[in-house]
Amino acid sequence: MSDVYEKLEALLRSLGVKKTELRIYRLLLEKKRPMRITEIQRELGISERSVREHVIRMYRSGILRRNLIEQGWLGYTYTAVSPGELLENIKQSLIKRINELERELGADSTKN
Repeated sequence: MSDVYEKLEALLRSLGVKKTELRIYRLLLEKKRPMRITEIQRELGISERSVREHVIRMYRSGILRRNLIEQGWLGYTYTAVSPGELLENIKQSLIKRINELERELGADSTKN
């Protein structure tokens, strides 16, 4: 199974996912529980600001999920999307981009 994770990480790297983001994703997969920014920061030993920036980018990219928590304060916990779901998200995103580009190219060829 680790071979599959290595291939997934290689794919993610080719799509511009950063090394630290891969570390965060792997941590959340291994922990199998929601984690706050500060917990991720402590586990990986990197700055809270850096973790926050990477996690937000990953959430917006569909690599992570977040849940709002209220425990006397408001905040979020993050979990990793399963590898299978992540592959499906990547595939759908690529198909959407390809279709958009094909439409644009088709529109350009009718102008010439």
